[in-house]
Amino acid sequence: MTVHFIGAGPGAPDLLTLRGRDRIAACPVCLYAGSLVPAAVLDHCPPGAHIINTAPLSLDQIMAEIAAAHSAGHDVARLHSGDLSVWSAMGEQLRALRALRIPFTITPGVPAFAAAAAALEAELTLPALGQSLVLTRTPGRASAMPPRENLAAFARTGATLAIHLSIHNLGQVVADLLPEYGADCPVAVVWRASWPEERVVRATLASVEAAVAGSMERTALILVGRVLGASDFAPSSLYAPDYERRFRPQQAGA
Repeated sequence: MTVHFIGAGPGAPDLLTLRGRDRIAACPVCLYAGSLVPAAVLDHCPPGAHIINTAPLSLDQIMAEIAAAHSAGHDVARLHSGDLSVWSAMGEQLRALRALRIPFTITPGVPAFAAAAAALEAELTLPALGQSLVLTRTPGRASAMPPRENLAAFARTGATLAIHLSIHNLGQVVADLLPEYGADCPVAVVWRASWPEERVVRATLASVEAAVAGSMERTALILVGRVLGASDFAPSSLYAPDYERRFRPQQAGA
């Protein structure tokens, strides 16, 4: 018996990986985060599967369901939204599984920031404008932030920021970033990236609060940086005719 942790992607059912789909189809038990994972993903469950929405459950209750499946010899598909490597609460579940000596696997998923960038038709790392992407959030009830991890500190790097789980705190986000990025810095807020009801707001740090005006909540991602909407950036050297690399040696064309 194995617990298969599966990143179910940002929302669109067809952004599930093939490995994730196949593992769901092979598991007679499926635990899913019902508030974030679309119901269409559950269509891949086998007929008669025992499907459990974990949204109202505590960690102990989730582990009890897994332990029951383990006793019955049933593999479990454990679905989380996006990718499991960030803000998934997978770590505490893995710790409990290790203590119980229950085996598990991890299948990555498409992260929300990638779906948001696709919605914006944007590359988040452009030559000379931005070569770093910071995934972060503001403090919330579920998890505090370590003291040195704060927006003001990240802003001093000038990197592109993907700020998760913080739309409710937009005013503070703007206040923290204005001194370093400036009022004219581009901002994009993507709500429910890849879902049918996806919405995108493009603005600046000076105008984003008025542009959003309480119209988005919970599953919105805030992107901040000069790369957003930029068109006057220099091209990279990767495809330059005089750039020698392993698969395009210059002597070959001499």
